[in-house]
Amino acid sequence: MIKITNLHKSFGETDVLSGIDLTINKGEIIAVIGSSGTGKSTLLRCVNFLETADKGTISIDDVSVDAEKNTKAEILALRRKTGFIFQNYALFSHLTARQNIAEGLITVHKWNKAEALKRSQQILDDIGLGDKGDSYPAALSGGQQQRVGIGRAMALEAELLLFDEPTSALDPEWVNEVLSLMKKLATQHQTMLVVTHEMQFAKEVADRVIYMADGKIVEQGTPEQIFGYPQDPKLQKFLNQVGIA
Repeated sequence: MIKITNLHKSFGETDVLSGIDLTINKGEIIAVIGSSGTGKSTLLRCVNFLETADKGTISIDDVSVDAEKNTKAEILALRRKTGFIFQNYALFSHLTARQNIAEGLITVHKWNKAEALKRSQQILDDIGLGDKGDSYPAALSGGQQQRVGIGRAMALEAELLLFDEPTSALDPEWVNEVLSLMKKLATQHQTMLVVTHEMQFAKEVADRVIYMADGKIVEQGTPEQIFGYPQDPKLQKFLNQVGIA
């Protein structure tokens, strides 16, 4: 169980998150949609303290962290329960694909290097990149780099995977291979919070879709409810703009 309570975040005079409350059940896939600048990515970054919220509480299983009063140990414990997949892959350019995936196992979970590299190769095989273990990021396509990024998060066996628009930096021809891997994770009941502009993915894969505007959750429901029967005028306008309604 993941619980986000009364989350607030401002940058200067700009309120980016204005009291977000969200509960995510184990194995649930939530897609977060909305226009640019509505706080979607900031929400993800605050969940694992890449950004520190001004106020609010993040709880994952038995770990609960208060944004206003916490310790480094508490934040580390929370981060160990999450995996973050960035828009721009964020791979280490000087490490091979295999080493990139193994890095977190070695540094965070203190695995023996040989065992970590063995597990890394197993994950590469699982995500269809078994022959790319010795390749550096510069030699991989954007889609392959993003799949390595997802593999790195998978290796940590996190309770919650956070996807920050994972296909937004990809050329169109690489989008489907990343979405296919995410669909595969969905069948394995991996809990996911996905900020996405891929409406078809949200329709097909999400258990729940959240529409954000002005730093708030304006409407949420099943894909059928959100895309078929939107209630809020802002959501209706957004769906019109993206060609859904």
